[in-house]
Amino acid sequence: MKSDAQLQEDVLAELHWEPSINATNIGVAVKNGVVSLTGNVSTFAEKWELERIAQRVAGVIALAVEIDVMLPALSQRADADIARAAENVLQWMTFSPIHPIKVMVEGGWVTLSGHLDWEYQRQAAHGAVRHLMGVHGVKDEIVIKQDYSSKKTLGTGNTDAGEKGAELTPGVVKGEIQAALQRRARSDAKSISVEVEGGVVTLRGTVHTWSERELARQSAWGTPGVMSVVDNLSLYPS
Repeated sequence: MKSDAQLQEDVLAELHWEPSINATNIGVAVKNGVVSLTGNVSTFAEKWELERIAQRVAGVIALAVEIDVMLPALSQRADADIARAAENVLQWMTFSPIHPIKVMVEGGWVTLSGHLDWEYQRQAAHGAVRHLMGVHGVKDEIVIKQDYSSKKTLGTGNTDAGEKGAELTPGVVKGEIQAALQRRARSDAKSISVEVEGGVVTLRGTVHTWSERELARQSAWGTPGVMSVVDNLSLYPS
């Protein structure tokens, strides 16, 4: 198990190694495996990326982020300009939702609402707007509500969970997680328990790395019929 001092050193090294962000004004503190990031950055995209970078360091069991977005004068934009830019970029996305995503901007914070069929679409929408100039942050209020007019067959069996009326069970979801972990040569999913109520999936148990945790979440989201994923997984200290 890494000491807090070693973990702090590893996180700092990872931040300074990554060319996509400037970690000059970022402080890192660690206590019992919990990493705290403080300081300021010049774009919201950098803040988001800092979180992802810290999470990929082995031994990080939780993350606290107290980073401010301080936009340079040349990056300041009026809310109306940000809203128009967000609407334009979303219209150019490769997926075409039947109901368009609604955009509201207040004080540089972009709120996305509406509903989409899949989690990957929500992530793509979030990614499209977080890189826009002038954005201080993104609030995601998009609801996943699948359209069953098209079917998707699960890779772990012959169950067509994409067909309306098909039952979403813990076994189906866990099978998808197990298959995804095995495809990527990760540890098995025996330590992950799955609860399903309606379209809500709750994941409990422990995983070895943050990447395995994210993979389990993505696998649950990729199962047809899932409308929400509650992540109650914890990480083994390493």
